[in-house]
Amino acid sequence: MVRASVVTVLATLVLMPSLAPATVEEQRARLPPPATCDDPVEGVWMSHRYHPRFRDWYLFSLEIHRVSQASPRLKGQIMARAWEGSARDEQPPPCRAGLDHWAVRMTAEGAVHPDGRIAFGGTAWAIDHVFCGRGPRRGEYYLDQFSGVIDREIQEFQSVNNDGGRSINDPTVFRRVRCFEAPPVPHAAVAPPPFHPSAPRASCARPW
Repeated sequence: MVRASVVTVLATLVLMPSLAPATVEEQRARLPPPATCDDPVEGVWMSHRYHPRFRDWYLFSLEIHRVSQASPRLKGQIMARAWEGSARDEQPPPCRAGLDHWAVRMTAEGAVHPDGRIAFGGTAWAIDHVFCGRGPRRGEYYLDQFSGVIDREIQEFQSVNNDGGRSINDPTVFRRVRCFEAPPVPHAAVAPPPFHPSAPRASCARPW
């Protein structure tokens, strides 16, 4: 997540001490219906969360692949789209002066551990798009690191984010929203049989 200034955090805590992080139920209510896939881990996982302390929204998308079939090692990418606003700005508001709205893309890797826990986190990041204002600059974004368990009954990755910056054991609920398409089954190229027109019927009639 983007780096937060100490002054901003302290001012928020003083002026709005009653604000609490969004509940798990609120996060769930914003997510699309779940997708049930054959693999318990692979797919696209989505979260949608508001942070009252920082007055910003984060929409995360994890694209998780296994390194190879049945491998515990994971690879993929993380998309993080963020915008500033109030709790009512569930969708990005129109651009205006002073509003920052951007997206970053992270290469990511992780693993499925023997105890069933999942870890998946960014390894490098870059600006994907700046919609309004400016995006984070070098040194202003911490790589997101998600860890937790997957509940297959409801297709949820119930995780916490520890990015080494503002997110410390930050509860983040992901729902799997898309499966990866199965690779096409190759079909053998079979050449059609040669065309042989039927021979004319034999006739007893004289040719003259």
